[in-house]
Amino acid sequence: MNFSRFLFAILCPIIALSIPADASAATRKKVAKEAVAHDFKGAIVMDAASGAVLFEENPDIKNPPASMTKLMTFAVLCDRLRAGNITLETPVTITAADSKIGGTQVWLKEGEVFPVEELIYAMMIQSANDAAYALARATAGSSAAFVDLMNAKARELGMTNTSFNTPHGLPSRSREASEGDLSSPRDFAILSRYLLLNTDILKYTSVRSRPFGSPQRVIPVAMVNHNHLLTKVAGVDGLKTGFTNGAGFCLTATAERNHRRIIVVMMGCPDKKIRDLNVAELLERGFANLPVGGPAFVAGGSPKTINETSPLSRAPLSPAEQEQAASAPGAAGEAPMIKLNIPPARKGSK
Repeated sequence: MNFSRFLFAILCPIIALSIPADASAATRKKVAKEAVAHDFKGAIVMDAASGAVLFEENPDIKNPPASMTKLMTFAVLCDRLRAGNITLETPVTITAADSKIGGTQVWLKEGEVFPVEELIYAMMIQSANDAAYALARATAGSSAAFVDLMNAKARELGMTNTSFNTPHGLPSRSREASEGDLSSPRDFAILSRYLLLNTDILKYTSVRSRPFGSPQRVIPVAMVNHNHLLTKVAGVDGLKTGFTNGAGFCLTATAERNHRRIIVVMMGCPDKKIRDLNVAELLERGFANLPVGGPAFVAGGSPKTINETSPLSRAPLSPAEQEQAASAPGAAGEAPMIKLNIPPARKGSK
């Protein structure tokens, strides 16, 4: 079935609910059509266990991934952890260059010292560009050397439509797409599956909120995950959002239900709310269309250097959120669309 028609069919009833009841039929039809027209450049839905593609529309289109780039940064960091080049406790001294990276950040200051894991949390929760840059520089000697490792990893994984120029996803000063990071929905689904099977990435991406900088800073930065599908859609525990003006709104999402896991990648949406709505719907339809009796998802071994007993863990939900999660339709299986309460977008790559 044509993917655009598929999305139109499933989104129209939801969009219609937001149109005043007294609006004319022509107005309602026009609003619904405008809301779903040209709402993404490319998307893919994948079964994480088998790698089977369940849906796709322009899955190989090249688009800047923005801060989804940090998923590859995490992959290379895990390789360095496995190799023993660094540990999660390795201290990273912040340089002047680290402190001058723009966009979304945790406002690192020259001379501050943080352990690798603290900066990983900042990179994956806050989507901090300064943390990503500091990690790249500290673990490979320079940002350029780290980017070489990112591209080598992309080739290793078969990401044929991908090239990286940064460890964080910010565009180049020229704003030329060819000078920035480029990838595709299919390539990021491949990367996401690799991370889910071979690393403990969910330890970081499932965290809803967490302070950064304690005890080094008197006043820590209050970090809130940019992935607003967490706690809103059953089973969602990752992975990474992305936004720049050139990339549009992007999201690599994953959810697990009844030992089955789905990956959804969407790139190039003009609006964050439409992106999140589309991805949430694709997660539902992905679970609904998994073949009966298919393989269960089993995560592979995590890097031995990663401390599985770290006291830094998922932020607890409030009592109201716990009640909402427990009573959400389909919490133990297929869940229908849930109304999302999404704050406005912030500036920068995230």
